[in-house]
Amino acid sequence: MTTDVLAAFVDVLAHALDDHAVNGADLAGRLQLSRSHLDRMVAAAAGERPGALRRRILLERSAYRLLTGTGHILDVAVEAGYGSHEAFTRAFGRAYGVPPGEWRGRPDRIRLDAPSGIHFHPPNGLRVAARDEVSSMDLVRAMVDHHVWLLGEMLGQAATLTDEQLDRSIEISVEGIDDHPTLRSLLSRLVGQLGMWHANLTGQEYDFAVEQGESVQSMRRRLTEVGTAFAAEVGELCSANRLDELIVCPGENAEVYTAGGMIAHVLTFASYRRTLVAGALHDAGCDDLDSGDPIRWISR
Repeated sequence: MTTDVLAAFVDVLAHALDDHAVNGADLAGRLQLSRSHLDRMVAAAAGERPGALRRRILLERSAYRLLTGTGHILDVAVEAGYGSHEAFTRAFGRAYGVPPGEWRGRPDRIRLDAPSGIHFHPPNGLRVAARDEVSSMDLVRAMVDHHVWLLGEMLGQAATLTDEQLDRSIEISVEGIDDHPTLRSLLSRLVGQLGMWHANLTGQEYDFAVEQGESVQSMRRRLTEVGTAFAAEVGELCSANRLDELIVCPGENAEVYTAGGMIAHVLTFASYRRTLVAGALHDAGCDDLDSGDPIRWISR
């Protein structure tokens, strides 16, 4: 019964999020409950009272607006229901630890901690945590595990080659993805891709300079660390059904992606680069990786 009330409340809240004239009693009335009854039921199911939950959702949306928009902070404050820049700044600072202007310059997480798993979901929705496991996530984990394993096998074979073989230009390529690819550059980028996203997930910066003329031994050392860590992070995201969790990609123009989108990106470009690597290894006399095909590895 409590869970049913929470689901109904979330539905009502989604439709009333921008109606700042609506108060707690109004929301309760739409559910044919008294305000005190609604407060108790929602607090029991979500760990937050309705008013606090609504304010948190609006702050999460404000963070998203600050990150993706170029409007004035006051406009964001008004949209969130605050009557002044100062009131919004205080509330945002309490929630995120820094004022909104400072956060916009160095954006961090968008979602605030919440026991209910109910969060703002772009562009204008709410996301309720899934209650059932999704078995297809096992496949996502397996594909990432296969990628890390295969990359290790490829590096093992590359370690037997000469510098001339590693730095030989690969003629078959796709314009705009990698300029003048070689075995060395592709393998380093494959490891670097894992390192880059691992750094993002753990709040660190990634140094792209390590990929310049990197030795195979260095790649293998890095893969031992970041490959295992990235696979574990994907496993955690999948196990917790958090693939729609937002990830901030820093840079000159910060962008927001979902964890699922990030994983799809990694596997898509990794597949392309691995295919080129497999072909180059074949040309160099290494031919026992089945072109990098995951079908047998995942089916076993």
